[in-house]
Amino acid sequence: MAAQGEPAPVPVLMELFTSEGCSSCPPADALLAKLDAQQPVAGARVIVLSEHVTYWNSLGWRDPYSLDAMTERQRKYADRFGLGEVYTPQAVVDGAAELVGSDERAMLRAVAKAAGSAKTAISIERAAVADGQVRFAVRGGDGKTELMAALAEDSAQSSVLRGENGGRTLRHVAVVRELEAMGVGAADGRALMLKAPAGSGALRLVVFLVDRRGGAVLGVAERTLGRGQIGLWEKITADSQGE
Repeated sequence: MAAQGEPAPVPVLMELFTSEGCSSCPPADALLAKLDAQQPVAGARVIVLSEHVTYWNSLGWRDPYSLDAMTERQRKYADRFGLGEVYTPQAVVDGAAELVGSDERAMLRAVAKAAGSAKTAISIERAAVADGQVRFAVRGGDGKTELMAALAEDSAQSSVLRGENGGRTLRHVAVVRELEAMGVGAADGRALMLKAPAGSGALRLVVFLVDRRGGAVLGVAERTLGRGQIGLWEKITADSQGE
């Protein structure tokens, strides 16, 4: 939280493409957790997402958090950045810059640069878990940008039995389980939904506005939801309607 009289920190989205089957990834996972916990860049609020890809799954260990959607998202970034291939660990900052996900100095520079750019203010409203879904509303934007919404497990860990990380216990933060495009102009306060992963603990809801032409992230917001919030949607909605 910013001190009184100081400007609020600028939210910056940090996506890490990673895999439990890749021996180069644990240092990047640890760095992502460090950025999340320590917030070392003055004037920036780093909002992190750990996005586990699938193309390591055939090499001895199937990453339980890997999703085809994350692999496809990374491939689209590779096309956008003019890369010949995908790789892990890769970090993408605000959809506008890519770098090796274990390079701390480069990540800090990229975050500082992103925090110097103008951002669109967006906010998450009335978020709650009910009936196996996360229901929420978002406000902000100009009605022309596309809203993306991610649902991530706040923290997770695995005991890896095989592959390059066999015998290690790996820990992760903000592991993406659902990522969906909610549509152009969806940050208008209407009710939106994402499927909640079964058996998870605390969840992070991350929403971000994307420039449809270049893919840059124009604004991002985050909220953590505990399982104790089940059933609150109707009460929160009723209270908001009574204001």
